[in-house]
Amino acid sequence: MTRVAILGASGYTALELIKLLLRHSEVEITAATSRQEEGVPISAIHPSLSRRLDLGLEHLLPDEIAKRADCVFSCLPHGVTASLAGSFLEKDLRMIDFSADYRLDDAAIYSEWYGQDHPDPERLPEVVYGLPELFRDRIRQAALVANPGCYPTSAILALAPLLSAKLIATDDIIIDSKSGISGAGRNPKLMTHYPECNESLSAYNIGRHRHTPEIELILSKAGGEPVQVIFTPHLVPMDRGILTTTYSRPLGSVDEAALFAEYRKFYQGHPFVRIVEHLPATKDAADTNFCDITIRIVRDRILTISCLDNLIKGAAGAAVQNFNLMYGYPETMGL
Repeated sequence: MTRVAILGASGYTALELIKLLLRHSEVEITAATSRQEEGVPISAIHPSLSRRLDLGLEHLLPDEIAKRADCVFSCLPHGVTASLAGSFLEKDLRMIDFSADYRLDDAAIYSEWYGQDHPDPERLPEVVYGLPELFRDRIRQAALVANPGCYPTSAILALAPLLSAKLIATDDIIIDSKSGISGAGRNPKLMTHYPECNESLSAYNIGRHRHTPEIELILSKAGGEPVQVIFTPHLVPMDRGILTTTYSRPLGSVDEAALFAEYRKFYQGHPFVRIVEHLPATKDAADTNFCDITIRIVRDRILTISCLDNLIKGAAGAAVQNFNLMYGYPETMGL
């Protein structure tokens, strides 16, 4: 049995994480923290947990958490986990971080895109990016895992087989993604205010979305050479889900049957990627840890369409998948 603590337990992804961990036979949730709701029962913040988890939210004190936990899931905002990670790692706890603090391996790039100095730059090269489909063996040994972003997961899984096989140009990739409102988090914002987003589809942060360098970094590792993308995110008036369409230029002649075979070979043995013949929809993957991917050739471009649940495969489910690998449990346990 592994004891776990959840930092920043009041958000949407934390709730999804708790629901998954409650059905994990080898986990005991021993602590949950919140800066704003200290002393409040967690079921008062998440009523669906009533009579399922009897914990009060508490102030984040690393020394106290370390006495009761073996693993820490951090759902804290960007910039916070990196200021605390050392306090837990020094006590031999292992961590899975939901924020972007450790997804990039260059402090200068982090500062450029996040507008602040990185709180823990020396640790960046040691952290493992938590995408099991690409880094499974490294995740098993990791003390600190950077859980991927939801948009990047949908894009990276869709493009990695093409780049790994050197089938597409690395400087001519377009990624068009659409996400449900929960991807913006629980804190109120004007763009997610009901009258603003209901019955409306909108693009945002064109050319400056913070997931861009993360996508380029991991795809560059998958392909073995620098990758540049144009990434455009959109907000869709639905609760959850991401659908991503990518457009890339093949370097030679290709056909769909060969591409499907390449994808099935690449993801053989990976339980949460489904290569499908039909055009997948977000409801196909909703409330699951699956990413569904299909491929089409249109004129002189390869198109991929991928979809996943942004709160599960794009966040909490991926974290549990990483946790299972880190502690030697079956990868699908609890999922």
